[in-house]
Parts: sequence; C-alpha cells; structure tokens
Amino acid sequence: MAKEYVEQRDGGYWIAGTRVSLDSIIYPFLRGASPESIAQSFPVLTLEEIYGAIAFYLAHQTEIDDCLKQGEKEFEVLRQQTREVNSLLYKRLEVARLPLQTTRR
Repeated sequence: MAKEYVEQRDGGYWIAGTRVSLDSIIYPFLRGASPESIAQSFPVLTLEEIYGAIAFYLAHQTEIDDCLKQGEKEFEVLRQQTREVNSLLYKRLEVARLPLQTTRR
C-alpha cells in the first residue's frame, strides 16, 4: 500500500498531516544536509516522513523547483516593498551595523 507523504494545500506543498512545508525539508537537503540531521530540526516528523518527502521531491523535481523559484521571486518582491515602506528603519539598521569607529568620527 502506498503512503502519501506530501500533500498540496493552500497553494503549496506540505508534509501530509502537518504544518511543515516541503521546502523546509528540501532546502536543507539541497544544501547537503542528511535526512537524519533534518529530522533533528523537525521533531514532529519521523525519519520515514522526511525520506518520503525527499523521494516525492526527487520524483517531481522540475515541478517543485519551479514552485521554489516562484516563491523566491514573491519573497523578493515583498522584501523590496517592505524596504520601500520602511526606508527610515532600514537606514537606521544600516547605520547600526557600521563599526563603532566609523560612527564616532
């Protein structure tokens, strides 16, 4: 009997029956993390579910990669909008990041 490890809902992919997004598993996997180390970050998931999610990704890699790229584009648009709306805050943050010698002159 086949078990479904990933479900599509709310415009994204999720580990079935959880609130953990598929990309939360896939990004560390793509950076070289082992399923066992990923499992340490998500105690709500079993190792089986993590392997199942990775297998799902590998079986649907083109489709999932397209979704990840779209999500990154949407995030970048939101990041730019936030910087524009809160430009004074971001300028203050930039000044705060400067080394003390630079700000004391």
